[in-house]
Amino acid sequence: MLEILHKYGVMFLVGSWPEGPLGGFAATLVLASLGLALAFPIAVLLGFARAGQIRVLRILATCWVTAFRGVPLIMIIFWAYFAVPLVTGMTISAFKTALVAIVLYESAFLAEIVRAGLQGLPRGQTEAARSVGLSYWRSMRYVILPQALVNMIPSLVSQFVSTIKATSIVYIIGVEEVTFVGQQVNSIELTSALQTYLILAGFYFVICWALSRLARLVEVRIQKRRLGLA
Repeated sequence: MLEILHKYGVMFLVGSWPEGPLGGFAATLVLASLGLALAFPIAVLLGFARAGQIRVLRILATCWVTAFRGVPLIMIIFWAYFAVPLVTGMTISAFKTALVAIVLYESAFLAEIVRAGLQGLPRGQTEAARSVGLSYWRSMRYVILPQALVNMIPSLVSQFVSTIKATSIVYIIGVEEVTFVGQQVNSIELTSALQTYLILAGFYFVICWALSRLARLVEVRIQKRRLGLA
């Protein structure tokens, strides 16, 4: 296993870069980070709609969340792979196709995190903001959302961990992330499948364990702050 890691370690990390496109675990992190970053603004709108009083928006947001939470990511990837070129009339790269699918998928899960964060705050916060003359949307923007974001941080980090693991599926459309690299290495070596996939599992475990620990530390910090101990 050490021999394979020594021989293909750089390939696991960055793929064929700089001679080719960025790949490996670096591409996995970029894909997961971009996916969450682009999905979050959509999720905020969906979360506000789900927690709001406008019935039509609440129904539409609920349909979005229910649809994408109820469908496997692999199906959304296939839909994006075939539907996006059909709708746009353009051929897009496998990376962009996977990014579109992840944004749609993660927006539904993040929307529930946002909704829970908004509804978890005391109602007195909104009433206090409205009593000083702020409109509903200004009170949400300047008073409610900043407080809710603090409460969301552990859940957001945990969702980032889930997204990193979910990106392993996108190799099926040719995205050169770390699972794709693992298959390439396995095809080259032929007789070292166990060692190759143990190394692959190790990459996922290390980053996901580190992020899980970070989420726990942040959660403890927030709890201490609430209790006035920090």
